[in-house]
Amino acid sequence: MRSLDWIVMVGWLSFIVSYGLYRGRGSSTVNKYLLAGKSMPWYAMGLSIMATQASAITFISTTGQSYTDGMRFVQFYFGLPIAMVILCATAVPIFHRANVYTAYEYLERRFDAKTRAIVSAIFLIQRGLAAGLSLYAPAVVLSVILHWPDRLTTVLMGALIVTYTSLGGIKAITWADVQQMMLIFCGLVLALGMAIHLLPANVSLSNAVALAGAAGRLNAVNLHFDWNDRYNVWSGLFGGMFLMLAYFGCDQSQVQRYLTGKSIAQSRLSLIFNAMAKIPMQFFILFIGAMVFVFFIFERPPLLFQPIELARVQSDPRYRAVEQRYEKAFAARKEAAQQYLDSRHSSDDSQRLTTLARYQDAERELTDAHAAGEKLAGKGFDDTNYIFISFVTHYLPAGIVGLIIAVIFSAAMSSTSGEINSLATVTVIDIYRRHINKNASDHHYLMASRFATLFWVLYAVGFAQFGRNFGALIQAVNIVGSLFYGGLLGVFVLAFFFKSVGPNGAFFGVIAGEAAIFYANLFTKISFLWYNVVGCLVVIGVGLLVSRTFDRTREVAARA
Repeated sequence: MRSLDWIVMVGWLSFIVSYGLYRGRGSSTVNKYLLAGKSMPWYAMGLSIMATQASAITFISTTGQSYTDGMRFVQFYFGLPIAMVILCATAVPIFHRANVYTAYEYLERRFDAKTRAIVSAIFLIQRGLAAGLSLYAPAVVLSVILHWPDRLTTVLMGALIVTYTSLGGIKAITWADVQQMMLIFCGLVLALGMAIHLLPANVSLSNAVALAGAAGRLNAVNLHFDWNDRYNVWSGLFGGMFLMLAYFGCDQSQVQRYLTGKSIAQSRLSLIFNAMAKIPMQFFILFIGAMVFVFFIFERPPLLFQPIELARVQSDPRYRAVEQRYEKAFAARKEAAQQYLDSRHSSDDSQRLTTLARYQDAERELTDAHAAGEKLAGKGFDDTNYIFISFVTHYLPAGIVGLIIAVIFSAAMSSTSGEINSLATVTVIDIYRRHINKNASDHHYLMASRFATLFWVLYAVGFAQFGRNFGALIQAVNIVGSLFYGGLLGVFVLAFFFKSVGPNGAFFGVIAGEAAIFYANLFTKISFLWYNVVGCLVVIGVGLLVSRTFDRTREVAARA
């Protein structure tokens, strides 16, 4: 990066940490530290909820996902608006009226302590893993730009996050998220504008859209039902709806946001805002990846986007042959793309179809050549996470690079700080105060919350070292969540809607649901989105069965 980029990036990071500390003043009680004294307006909660989702993974990996696989990932969010409406009618008023710090505190009131404990443990495991993945994303950025070790990057990010998170609590996080989402929106518009601006003069926006569509990069909707296909309308509507119900209704990192609201109405507005804004925002980010793909039709991309790995494989004796194949395939695709654009203005349909087929064949050949390069790097190598940041650092002007990097860092800080705060909340409220030290002072629990925050930052930094082994991060973080969310959702459905289910039914239902999810993951090929449906239904079924059996046993014993 150039001097101006450093000034922009460091200036923004300094501002956001200082702003978070400023807005977090007065968080001197557990209620203010963990719930902001229930003083947050709807727009602050809504932007904070969105910021927690819009991690650095969103910008680094989602754009790369679109570049390699098209825009079909947007279907993942099709069930979100339905989920938001359901939660506004159920979870929001129930949690608010229960006057709880965590969603799992409510489960003890409805069932018993063991159900609360097992669900709290499940949350801590899955959200701790996700926090590590979210923290790893900026490490990808700096490893590309500065050739810094990932470990150093994650430590620096952890230090920035813990500074205002541990001192200011949820209030500091929420108001910092508001500022960071403003920057994120600006960065998105700027990134798309630059991707289109850098296209050749003879390639209009309509031409770019045509090229992306012909190469299968605008495949936003797939109506074909397939259990094994990760992204289609049906997996998005049903599997995605179950995932979003679990994420926003059972995951403390999201529940805690709307528990800070001034009223039930304000909390509902924050979720409705997300229902309206999330899909357009995700579509916009994926479209950026599609335009970056078109840009690299005319500007030769590297054989591997990961520069350190590219330098390593260049010493491989097979590299020269693969590089020559790649160079030839790129030239053929560029020529075929131009011929296809020229034929679009022709009245000869057969010529248009011929040039389209030639362009698509050339695209497949270039993809195969790139795959051959990835094989040189070793089994399982995937450079999807490096595509967008490679475009930003090599082709955008000074100042804008620094701004985009600041956007990515802002997203990482927003998502990770929210996750860390929720982990600390569950650790102190559901574990420490409930089972270890029940009668300490409010100040004691406040200090315990700050120490728990520090612990989870260190945990996330440690787990982030394994981020490079997870391929496309945007898929990895959702797969991790789907391994656990079905069980969480099922037990809350039992709590809300099945009054006849007792503590044993809920407890054993959660265990059975998680077992079913891991079985599906290990022994079937169904898409991970369906894990949420499977887990939830198994929890409900086993919960009802156990409760009825247990109730009958008790009745028989009472009669005897």
